Amino acid sequence: MNPCFHFPSILTDETICRSNIRRMAQKALAHGLMFRPHFKTHQSVEVGKWFKDEGINAITVSSVTMATFFADAGWEDITIAFPLNIRELDEINQLACKIQLNVLFDMPAQALVAAGKISHLVGYFIKTDVGYHRSGVEPNDHDTIQQILRATDGTSLTFKGFLTHSGNTYQAKSINEILLIHNEATRLLYRLKMIYQDRFPGIIISTGDTPSCSIAGNFNGVDEIRPGNFVYFDLMQYHLGSCRFDEIAAAVICPVISVYPQRNQALIYGGAVHLSKESLISKKGNLIFGLVVPFINGKWGNPEGDDYLVSLSQEHGIFTTESNWSKLLKPGDIVAVIPVHSCLAADLLRNKSTLNLRK
Repeated sequence: MNPCFHFPSILTDETICRSNIRRMAQKALAHGLMFRPHFKTHQSVEVGKWFKDEGINAITVSSVTMATFFADAGWEDITIAFPLNIRELDEINQLACKIQLNVLFDMPAQALVAAGKISHLVGYFIKTDVGYHRSGVEPNDHDTIQQILRATDGTSLTFKGFLTHSGNTYQAKSINEILLIHNEATRLLYRLKMIYQDRFPGIIISTGDTPSCSIAGNFNGVDEIRPGNFVYFDLMQYHLGSCRFDEIAAAVICPVISVYPQRNQALIYGGAVHLSKESLISKKGNLIFGLVVPFINGKWGNPEGDDYLVSLSQEHGIFTTESNWSKLLKPGDIVAVIPVHSCLAADLLRNKSTLNLRK
């Protein structure tokens, strides 16, 4: 019995992680793209150093709190890829006096308040909705775009360009659909850039979803990419075709608590508070919350069957014991769970025991 895993812990493989970082950095370089990786997936100072080893010096985060955390760790060029929260303008001012900071607007009201209160030089992007419908200005809504631009004219805010996150690629049913979404997003953003670049020379197009950045081979018109999940990948990316299984760099290690051979299931200490309730539909049409694989000698192995997490409550996880190895499990054994969404699992477990596996 391994005494190191009394409770669920996130385990990262440094070798795979570094390989994923290097591959994406080389892809950006080959396509002449600025690479500003999103750090919300790992939220780790140590993993951040691995990016610096590849020459990365500009990053993306999803909150002012996260920006402050990484600024304190020495990062000096940060984009907060979340529409501006006007209640955090004091914190933004404090950050902007120390680092090069970019923020997002998708409403004129945000720009008006920020223009009146931000006293340091800050760049801003106009968040553009090209199909995900989570946030952003519609690309044909030039009235809203013009209002934002007028609100910041002559202030300490500098227009940097148009930014999007094509999160709808995560709902794609095929690689071809991911590429169609990517190409349409690029087309819409490039058209916007052409309309405004004479007035604002040097503006850029920034895109950021891991499926597109991993799969696409055509980035014509794009200036910057901001993928984040690629650093670990996960079961969702594997199902989408964004990565191979051996490119997944994180797993949640869980103790087996009980086994129920009469129904081909087992119980692990690992629930929604460790893995989230992010789910996928399996090839058999079942709702799944993760994939359970062997964990031997400190390493997780390849899947040996459909040993899927099929039920999650707060602390409990139930998985089906379909393969030969899982049918032999007993209480006290340790298994690895490939999470559906590594960003959420890493966030939920980052204040618990986080281990680095070095091969």
